[in-house]
Amino acid sequence: MILKEFFRENTKVALAFSGGVDSAYLLYAACEAGADVHAYYVKSDFQPEFEFEDAKRLAAGLGAEMTVIYQDILGDPEVEANPTDRCYHCKKHVFRAITERAKKDGYDLIIDGTNASDDLGDRPGVRALREYGVRSPLRECGLTKDMIRALSREAGLFTWDKPAYACLATRIQIGQKITYETLKAVEACEAFMSELGFRDFRVRVRGNDALIQIREEDYERYIYEKDDVEGTIIRYFDGVSLDPAFRE
Repeated sequence: MILKEFFRENTKVALAFSGGVDSAYLLYAACEAGADVHAYYVKSDFQPEFEFEDAKRLAAGLGAEMTVIYQDILGDPEVEANPTDRCYHCKKHVFRAITERAKKDGYDLIIDGTNASDDLGDRPGVRALREYGVRSPLRECGLTKDMIRALSREAGLFTWDKPAYACLATRIQIGQKITYETLKAVEACEAFMSELGFRDFRVRVRGNDALIQIREEDYERYIYEKDDVEGTIIRYFDGVSLDPAFRE
């Protein structure tokens, strides 16, 4: 099956929209196919502001409807405790909210941007997708991440080379309580590094300390910017270090 066929068979869909590479292309493909598609963006403390802005910009550029649903996901003790299946509990909130709102708007089918490259074997969040009957057209049509980036570039989508970006909660080690303050600290530190030109990096939280992970090719940049980077991050954490893998 190709995407056009999917949307010929499913002409009215609600899209769980993040503004990332996959859901952005899926929204574009649905619009191109003439489907009645409505994007739903669930805004919580786990999404950085730039992701929200990208989602709004993309939807506006495509002339697609986008509804923002605000959720206090961190208010769930099972999410706050940050267990190994935190993603499952979080996704339940996300897809429950989208399903309820979409049904009120007249949409029965929910789709998301899971693609054929995603390993579903060890992803707790996939349980929530199945429980809510969410379909993944990109995966069903065999589209991998590389293919989606190439197609997005051809379509002129600004998201085509956007780095992968997991939610802020993934920066905090499993078992460590997630707090609003920690999430904001991570967001501020990563925003600063982005302004310096770093891509595909993470500021991980280990207790009260920050662990920076960067691409190997950014090591020289990091050495040049080291004082500014670590001087900024230490405002939010007790200590800061670079992943040992990049110290050699």
